[in-house]
Amino acid sequence: MITKPANIDYELIPILEQVSDPEIPVLSVLDLGVIREAVEKDGIVQIKLTPTYSGCPAMDVIADDLKKAFSEIGKNVEVELVLSPAWSTDWISEEGLQKMEEYGIARPLSESHDKDVLLGEKKLVKCPQCGSTNTHLVSQFGSTACKALFKCDDCQEPFDYFKCLK
Repeated sequence: MITKPANIDYELIPILEQVSDPEIPVLSVLDLGVIREAVEKDGIVQIKLTPTYSGCPAMDVIADDLKKAFSEIGKNVEVELVLSPAWSTDWISEEGLQKMEEYGIARPLSESHDKDVLLGEKKLVKCPQCGSTNTHLVSQFGSTACKALFKCDDCQEPFDYFKCLK
């Protein structure tokens, strides 16, 4: 279970854990760190949601999924998009990073290492299939804009790398 952030009512966590990111379904919205606040006031669940990047198409789906999940237990929800501070890959929980790797997506590196690998200067991205860092960039963009496509030179498997966003 995810540790309760100070700005999320404890009793809302089990429902939030059930709402998945539509692009990486093994991650809950809590794993991804896009929920900035979730509190119940005057019988209405108020959720502040930060997109992983400006214009992320998954945010509308996540907002609808949150409303559906809470309506199933008889609660009304208001979802507000919050753009500042901007979301960072630092907000992904450690559990979320592990789930991401098990799903076949390489976890984000530090900001400086991210630039090195995306410019093809260093081999630092670990293959989530075999663990090798003998990998290379295939495309700056993977299955979504927040990912890059890599290929492992050892096991020959292609995989997404979740770009570092700060």
